[in-house]
Amino acid sequence: MTSYKDKVAGILSKRETPPLFYIRSFGCQQNVSDGEKTAGLLYSMGCGVSPDIASADIIIYNTCAVRESAELKIYGMIGELKHLKEKNPELIIGICGCMAQEEKTVKKILSVYKQVDLIFGTFALEELPRLLYEVLANRKTVSATDEYGMKINEGIPVLRTEKFKASVPVMYGCDNFCSYCIVPYVRGRERSRRPSDILNEVRTLAESGCREIMLLGQNVNSYGKGLDEKINFSGLLRLINETEGDFRIRFMSSHPKDADFELIDTIIECGKVCKHLHLPVQSGSSRILKEMNRGYTAEKYKEIIDYARMRMHGFSFSTDIIVGFPNETGEDFRETLDMLDYVRFDNIFSFIYSKRTGTKAALLTDNTLPENKSERMRILLEKQKRINEENYKRFKGRILDVLFDGKSKTPGYISGKSDEFIIAEALCEDLSVIGSQKKVRVTETMNWAVRGEIV
Repeated sequence: MTSYKDKVAGILSKRETPPLFYIRSFGCQQNVSDGEKTAGLLYSMGCGVSPDIASADIIIYNTCAVRESAELKIYGMIGELKHLKEKNPELIIGICGCMAQEEKTVKKILSVYKQVDLIFGTFALEELPRLLYEVLANRKTVSATDEYGMKINEGIPVLRTEKFKASVPVMYGCDNFCSYCIVPYVRGRERSRRPSDILNEVRTLAESGCREIMLLGQNVNSYGKGLDEKINFSGLLRLINETEGDFRIRFMSSHPKDADFELIDTIIECGKVCKHLHLPVQSGSSRILKEMNRGYTAEKYKEIIDYARMRMHGFSFSTDIIVGFPNETGEDFRETLDMLDYVRFDNIFSFIYSKRTGTKAALLTDNTLPENKSERMRILLEKQKRINEENYKRFKGRILDVLFDGKSKTPGYISGKSDEFIIAEALCEDLSVIGSQKKVRVTETMNWAVRGEIV
C-alpha cells in the first residue's frame, strides 16, 4: 500500500494546489468508521478536505445496502454527479461501501454510470491508493470488489470527524444470517481484531483527549472468535475499562442470542462503561423471531432484561423493532406491544419491513396489507411516546453525567447524551462547553429528552 501511496502523492504534488475530497457515508456507524479511514488515506496522500461537493476534486459515496430504497436513492445521487463531471472532466468519482460489494450493483454502475471512476467494496478499502493511482495514471475506470479473506489491515490511517468522540471497530463481518438482512453477504464472515491493537488505539484516543469511545461490530458479543488468545467481549471491555484516561465506553451492536449475564455484570462493574445496552429485539413474537432466524425467543430476551434490572434498578435499554415482517399477524404485533410494556425501553428505533432482494425473507409471500403495517407503526410509536413520557420522569431532580456534543435546536441550549443514552439539554451560552462532560441537574422532562442546569 505504501508504494502506491507514494506514487499518488508524487502525482498530486505536481499540482498547483492540493486536490480536495468530499466523502459522504450512508448507513451504520461501521460505515461512518470506514469513511474516516477513506478520508485518512486520501489525506495521507496529500489531499485536502472540501467544504462541499461543488468544490471537490474527488467525490466518494460510501454506500449502504441494508434497504433497497436506500440503494435507489444513492443511484439517483450518482446520476446527479454527471453534470459535475461534464463541467470538470478531471473530477474523480468513487463508489465504495456495502453496495460496492454486490456484484449486481458493480455491473450496473459500470454499464450505466460512466461518470464513475473507481469502485471498491468493503474488503478493498486498503486498495484505494492503487485504484486512485490507476485512475490518475491511466484515466480508466477501475474496481476492486473481491473478498480478501480474514486478514485485517491495521495500518490504515484515520481522519476523524470529531476530537472528543470516536468509533473503534473491534470486529468485522457477521455469521448470523438473519432472514431479512443483507449484511453477512456484503460484510463477510466474522473476524476480530487483536486486543493489543484495539487497546493501542484506545490509549492513543484517550491521550488525545477523546471523551467517548464507541466500540463497533456487527455483533460485538461474538468478539474473540478465531483469535489465538482466549478472550470474549466482556473480557475486552474490562481491559479497555482499565486503560488510563477520562473517557466513557459505549458499544454496538449486541445480538440477544449471544448477550449473557456476564455482559450485564461487566457493564455494571466497569466504571467507564455506560449503563445502557442497545439490544435489538426486532419483534416480541417468538414465531416471528424464528422466521427472522434470530436464534432466541421472546422469553430468552426477557431473561436478560430481568437480570439487568435485578442487578441495577433503572438500567437503560434501547432497541430496534421491525413492524410488518412478512405474514405478521395481529397477535404477533400485540406481542411486540407487550414487549414494550414489559421492558419499557428508553428509546426504540423502528422500521416498517422492506423487502431486500438477496435475503431469504424476500422469497416469502407476504399476506400482510401495507395499510395494516402503517397503522401498526403508528400504534407502536404512540405507545412508545407514552412510555417515554413516563420513563423520563424518573430523571427529574437527578444529576446526570452528560457529554455535550453540539447546539440544541432550542435557542440558547446545548445538547448531549447522558450515560443512559438519553438526550439532555442545558441552557448555556458558553459554547466552549461542547466537547466536555458535565453534571446536569434535571429540572424538566419531555418524551424525547430531558432538560436541566449544569451544576
